[in-house]
Amino acid sequence: MSISRNPFSGEILRRFPTISGDALREKIDGAYDAFLQWRECSIEDRTRLLGQVGELLIEQKESLAETITQEIGKPIAQSRSEIEKCAWACKFYAMQAEGFLVPREVPTEASRSYVCYDPLGPVLAVMPWNYPFWQVFRFAAPALAAGNVCLLKHAPNVWICAARMEALFEEAGFPQGVFQTLFIDTSEIEAVIASPKVRAVTLTGSTGAGSAVGSLCGKYLKKSVMELGGNNAVLVFPDADMGEALKTCVEARFQNTGQSCIAGKRLLLHEAIARDFLPALVEQVGQLICGDPADPQTYIGVMAREDLAKTLEDQMRISLEMGAVLECGGQRKGVFFQPTILSKVTCEMPVFREETFGPLLAVCTFSSEQEGLKLAQDSRYGLGVSVFTEDQPRIERLVRSFDEGAIFINSLVKSDPRLPFGGVRDSGLGRELSIEGIREFVNIKTVYIK
Repeated sequence: MSISRNPFSGEILRRFPTISGDALREKIDGAYDAFLQWRECSIEDRTRLLGQVGELLIEQKESLAETITQEIGKPIAQSRSEIEKCAWACKFYAMQAEGFLVPREVPTEASRSYVCYDPLGPVLAVMPWNYPFWQVFRFAAPALAAGNVCLLKHAPNVWICAARMEALFEEAGFPQGVFQTLFIDTSEIEAVIASPKVRAVTLTGSTGAGSAVGSLCGKYLKKSVMELGGNNAVLVFPDADMGEALKTCVEARFQNTGQSCIAGKRLLLHEAIARDFLPALVEQVGQLICGDPADPQTYIGVMAREDLAKTLEDQMRISLEMGAVLECGGQRKGVFFQPTILSKVTCEMPVFREETFGPLLAVCTFSSEQEGLKLAQDSRYGLGVSVFTEDQPRIERLVRSFDEGAIFINSLVKSDPRLPFGGVRDSGLGRELSIEGIREFVNIKTVYIK
């Protein structure tokens, strides 16, 4: 039994019985049977249905956004934006999937030789709670367009969101079994991966979760994509547009109450601007509206669970004991954590070394481009980095130097259906979105005709 609970009010929203054994095997069998039919559908039919899902997302945006806000405490305005982004992904692949999957002709000694892209089969998606719709859709839209079918194992605190997504695909006209939610305990994941009818696995979550599921994928020889943790740095140089940098830093760190893998968690300020930049940042953060996530004016809601807030509090406390300075915030009450800034952070402190999953920003200073680069790269993660500068030669140098999945210049790191998304090192394996994402879960088949 799993319980969905409103973190802001404490209200129990719904109880879900879990399945296992024969009931789980029946779900997997149903997915495989659905795949055998779904792969025979034309790309035009598949993308037409996907486009209809996008339309339903917009039609039901308010209701779906309310579900997100109720289950994880996300401010309602941000929940609406999440639904809109899911609709964008559906429409993008509805328009682009056919071109992404066109066979590639390759001249050889054969009368004809080419590469085609066939679907793999049922794909297990192990998904997190922090973007309960978007994390699913950025995998599901390309995977379904390619002819695969989806088995969703969602985080247990967002199972109402999971149920609503399954209902959306059913309402849009997708055949039964093409998109299914598995209401299972974590202990059942191995049984799903072990099934010969499940052909691939995608996971978005912590590095620890990725390591555990990745080892199972290795054991059972299943293709996998892992989008894992992040500890993104934001570097601000003296020649940056300070107004834009300030505004973007606040959004990069504090949207979704800081609960994002791609949030700008470590702010690295050039020492020439730190004295002016930091007080201005503290002032802007102090103006963020905190409160009821259902209020459209709220920017900082509550964290999804109290244990997450306690973990962040421990990371802050230890860092303060090691010499960090509290510039603002720092108070926790249950699941609410004040937007917080710590300055004079050093590389040994938890708020620098570890991923902080909540509304806390760690601030360091640097004196040269090389020192800034070294600080930013002093992390086991490699998801993304933001750099604020107008110096074009510096931009070119840093683009080549950063070992990250993405580098955003004068912008926060974000996912976009038009661009591949993913990390390196402890931030994951493989890519989602764009042409790279749809080709992760296909059989890249060589055809040679003599």
